[in-house]
Amino acid sequence: MGYRPSISRLKILLQIVLVSIISFYGWQWLTFVDKYQHRQVANYPNEYRTIPILSTVKRHIRDTPRPVESFPFPIPLGGVGPDKPLYAGSNQYPFFCMSVDSQLGQPLVDNNAGLGVPIYQQAFAGNESHIIGHSKDCLIETTLHYYYQEKDGSFTRFNFDAPPEYEEVAKIDLGSELTPYIIRVETGSINRYLYMIAMPVSWPKSPERDSSQLWNKRLIYQFKGGSGIGFRQGKLRVRGLIERRSAQLAQGYALVTSTANRTSYTYNMLLAEDTVARVKSQFVSLYGDPIYTVGVGGSGGGLAQYLIAQNRPGLIDAALPLYSYSDMVSQTIYGLDCELIEHYFSVTSLNRSKWSDWNLRRSILGVNTKQGHIHRYAWLQPINQLAAGVWPEYPQGNSECQNGWFGLTSLIHNPRQSYLRSYFSKAVRQQVHWSYWEDMVGFFGRDKSGHANTTWDNRGVQYGLNALRNREISPDEFLDLNRQIGGWKPQNEMAPEKLYTVFGPQKKPLWMSLWSRHNITAPVTNTGVAPRSKASLKAIKSAYRSGQIFIGNINIPVLDIRHYLEPELNMHHVSASFEARQRIINWKGNRDNQVIWVAHPDFDPQQEAFKAMDNWMMNLLSSPERTAANSRPTAIQDRCIDANGDTIAQGPTVWDGKWNARKQGKCHQTYPMFSTSRIQAGGPWQGSVFICHRIPIKQAIASGIYGDIDMTKHLHTLGKIFPDGVCDYTKGDKGRPLDLMPPKHTLNLTPV
Repeated sequence: MGYRPSISRLKILLQIVLVSIISFYGWQWLTFVDKYQHRQVANYPNEYRTIPILSTVKRHIRDTPRPVESFPFPIPLGGVGPDKPLYAGSNQYPFFCMSVDSQLGQPLVDNNAGLGVPIYQQAFAGNESHIIGHSKDCLIETTLHYYYQEKDGSFTRFNFDAPPEYEEVAKIDLGSELTPYIIRVETGSINRYLYMIAMPVSWPKSPERDSSQLWNKRLIYQFKGGSGIGFRQGKLRVRGLIERRSAQLAQGYALVTSTANRTSYTYNMLLAEDTVARVKSQFVSLYGDPIYTVGVGGSGGGLAQYLIAQNRPGLIDAALPLYSYSDMVSQTIYGLDCELIEHYFSVTSLNRSKWSDWNLRRSILGVNTKQGHIHRYAWLQPINQLAAGVWPEYPQGNSECQNGWFGLTSLIHNPRQSYLRSYFSKAVRQQVHWSYWEDMVGFFGRDKSGHANTTWDNRGVQYGLNALRNREISPDEFLDLNRQIGGWKPQNEMAPEKLYTVFGPQKKPLWMSLWSRHNITAPVTNTGVAPRSKASLKAIKSAYRSGQIFIGNINIPVLDIRHYLEPELNMHHVSASFEARQRIINWKGNRDNQVIWVAHPDFDPQQEAFKAMDNWMMNLLSSPERTAANSRPTAIQDRCIDANGDTIAQGPTVWDGKWNARKQGKCHQTYPMFSTSRIQAGGPWQGSVFICHRIPIKQAIASGIYGDIDMTKHLHTLGKIFPDGVCDYTKGDKGRPLDLMPPKHTLNLTPV
């Protein structure tokens, strides 16, 4: 008898067909709402859309002197900050102004040539006949604002014409008597981005910026995260920032930040650093030097601290990275693997039923997976399988790749997918390359097609190598995976995602190119092997030298904090902290200046962390002979924390495990960590091999790279899949400049 599908499968198939028909006809009238249509950006001529390539940095940016500041700080009230970075290259265009979104008013008119956002007469905002000019650089005047905390904990704008009653204002203890909790906020623009300075002040009788009697001489620099591709100023959420740091402001800390220091708006770490330096210059020119500056911020806001402390010592004196990664460029290595592997599991695998075991998927992906945990967009998979010509199956599990990294490829890697489309006119959307690589083109350069070079490469990568060694997959399954996996098409060949809105504007998009599958290379006819992706060696070397990659050269106190989010399949996984640690160890031979805390999600250790860091910093500053390592109080150790805030375990061995080839410590047992696809492919835990050194297949077999699995009978097939050999991770990263290798210590490059 022939194959007969079950009733349940036929039911799923009918549902898919019905949804597809509704979606096709619904697309005729349901579209994405352009909520910024009334202030779209005009076209820019070519010279405004090109960032000149920076001069080649011949040594690490840490060792490159920065120019002397040329702007006359402080910016006066009513004045405007610098519109160009001091040393971070040319301005990027197009650039969307967001001061209106930040409730800071329209930017200033800087041209009448139609470049940038239209500026309206205030009384006729949105009326095209009352445009008074345009703004391409988004500058705003420097202004003061005041907020007070009400007794319920909320913050309210202080109105001098109708001030609150004294009794209505919450009180804080900053000395001998309770003080009304009032925050003075300065906002303006520096390097075209929005900045903010906040500190507690006495009851104001009129706006003035000079008083700082309540400041405890400690400065917090707030960094923030997110995945971004540039091209916009960013939204400054003043009230939200005050609320986020309310506990520290109530202790007398001052707070500064800039939208240039939120990675949602740019991952250009030289621009971020340039802006930190200038925001601090504004602060110091008004209030003097702080005792110390401590950075704080999560995800991208954590990696920014690692990189800025590495690249320009002295800007921040201590770091509190939250949910951090080492750097953005390194995360793309396995992040861009995710959708390739998920596409293989759901579409191209010769044995798709095998991958219904989500625990087995983990052996390939590395990141956590959960059987029975259904992703909210799981319904897209059978629709896409049907479109791809394979039998549809509804997934019965989920992974961090799907739950956390889904859409990363189209967001940061696809130059034709403009997720900022609602900000810009149609002509601009069609002309600009919308990718993370384009945001970094000043460092990475362009290829012959005019697209930005990339640092992503998977030639020689043997996906699932550890699973093969552990006999979780067979040699035939290993070969099929690596034959089909492929890579990403060249930038100039990529196409936009096929997105349709099926259940109302901005809701439930029907993603007909799931996993960005139309941009994945397909097996070629003569070999049956899907081509892999090739990175630019020049771009990788530049990424190292320009400080976009964390190499571990950091000497300030670092208290790396995160919640344990692996059960939630959250992308902020524990192993990222130890990726940074391994790089520090590789560079310095020890990690004495980095401490890692991991807490249960129900307990927030930040307030305790600020207190601990203050003790650490006061020890460090007490004597010029002290270092970050020998000034660390003995009470500040690696630890894991339960839901009540109690320490489960602490000490130098509590996080031992596979990452350092030791027996698992108590914290590692309590909060298990997972790995990544490149670690599962035999790579090192430090996670920074962009292009691997490759060795011939016969040499790989002879060296024992496949463990006790006999792959000699598969030599021919392996040779077709890997014509230039397979990765030998013991040799490190082929793209890393030799002068940036660790100076004295033996690299731990061999995976466990």
